Amino acid sequence: MSMTEILAKPFNGFSRAMDFLNPIFDLGVRLWVAYVFFKSGLTKIQSWETTKMLFEYEYEVPLLPPELAAYLGTAAELGLPVVLAIGLASRFTALALFLFNIVAVVAYSSFLLGDEGAAGLQQHILWGVMLLITLFHGPGKLSLDYLLCKKCA
Repeated sequence: MSMTEILAKPFNGFSRAMDFLNPIFDLGVRLWVAYVFFKSGLTKIQSWETTKMLFEYEYEVPLLPPELAAYLGTAAELGLPVVLAIGLASRFTALALFLFNIVAVVAYSSFLLGDEGAAGLQQHILWGVMLLITLFHGPGKLSLDYLLCKKCA
């Protein structure tokens, strides 16, 4: 057995193990981001008056009246994560949540870009990267997208 074969054997075993774990990782990424956004939506509907007040006086959502922004933002946070979690239209949903995340950072930039909001900004960056994983890599084998594509092929 050559030196190349000796070195390749453990590498190939490791690669097979990672390939086996890929679908679980993909699902974990989707579920984590979905949980974060959905939980935020639930917080908004628990106190709708407070939510409307935040959108009117605290968040600076560009181009939208505050009340419409509150309704659309809450709907996005409650609906898109469910679709992402089950893996339906995953790349489109990941893109929509990624853009939503950017709008959230812009709307609350007065806090997030300051010293006090640095940790919050880091969370938004993490969520953005996780959404980009799904956008560029796809939802993986543990998704409705995978099952539907498999049936269509």
